[in-house]
Amino acid sequence: MSVRLAKRTQGISPFYVMELLRRAKQLEAQGKDVIHMEIGEPDFATPQTIIEAGIRQLKTGEVKYTPAAGLPELREKIAEFYQTRYSVTVDKKRIFVTPGASGAFLLALGASLNPAEELLMADPCYPCNSNFVKLFDGKARTVPVDATSRYQLTAARIKQHWTKATKGALIASPSNPTGTVIASDQLKQAIHTVNELGGCFYSDEIYHGLVYGENATTALAFSDNVFVINSFSKYFGMTGWRVGWLIVPEEFVDATEKLAQNIFIATATHSQYAALAAFDEETLAELERRRTEFEARRDFLYDALLRLGFEIPIKPDGAFYIYANCSKFTDDSYQFALDLLEAEGVAITPGKDFGTNEANHYIRFAYTTSIDRMAVAMQRLEKFINKG
Repeated sequence: MSVRLAKRTQGISPFYVMELLRRAKQLEAQGKDVIHMEIGEPDFATPQTIIEAGIRQLKTGEVKYTPAAGLPELREKIAEFYQTRYSVTVDKKRIFVTPGASGAFLLALGASLNPAEELLMADPCYPCNSNFVKLFDGKARTVPVDATSRYQLTAARIKQHWTKATKGALIASPSNPTGTVIASDQLKQAIHTVNELGGCFYSDEIYHGLVYGENATTALAFSDNVFVINSFSKYFGMTGWRVGWLIVPEEFVDATEKLAQNIFIATATHSQYAALAAFDEETLAELERRRTEFEARRDFLYDALLRLGFEIPIKPDGAFYIYANCSKFTDDSYQFALDLLEAEGVAITPGKDFGTNEANHYIRFAYTTSIDRMAVAMQRLEKFINKG
């Protein structure tokens, strides 16, 4: 390693799926038909109402900095959204508009995490969350979870793994990669446990809205002493616009604003004006139609994978992923994914991207493409398995 590189970069793990994506793009350039089930990005275009709102703002020519915390009217809209959807009252001064959920995580951890402090999170989990912790010279302590807890951290496991160095716990619901939603009572217990231990609770809610049964519960329903991370990327279909939000406990408002001023100055202005339209009645109706389509895709893929012999202990409640046990076919899910891409042109994500807990036995399938395309992918997958 170069002596000029920061030591912290050694602890940042690569995103293995990006290598698969790079190879998939190479194969496509060579004329191969590749079915993408690896990247967590909806295939739907951004709703037209949102696009038009962004264009209107650009045409004004007034694309200047907004306040660091975000457009006041967008922060107000987000507060109204919590009141309408969750019956939760949030003071808009606690809401910060950020460059995606990633920006929200950077602010939350920057305001609360000290070097050497630990953050508990489930294994498997979204890999960037661990890397954000490492970026601030903290330690991500991943706790193995399984189907018995719906792949979620529980209050009991938080207590079991809590040490003097622990700063807090992170729960993602719906989760990536498993798509499971934590039960409301379990979430409440986890939050109260962390508060009793004097720590910080972080709730990753970026897949809220993409739930196919009982609605997910926001952590704010049980406490104001939580960090809530959300995004316009997934449910609202605004991945490339890079807009998210963070809600912080009141005592962190001033510190978070200072960080936002210095790190980001502001989130992209036209994207914030576009996001205002995300809460319009017309937009929400379109998003609900898309949610119904995702549910149909989940049901199709779940049944197809079970038929092929994959093990899926829990049918996902939300997001757009299925985390399937492939140990019947391989002991190396990464090589399995590479070989499937080369042989059949189906791109999926290996378990090693999400932790170490039986990672070689798991594959994540994203149902972010149409049922027709997934049907072809399942035919190719069956052919690949039978060859093996």
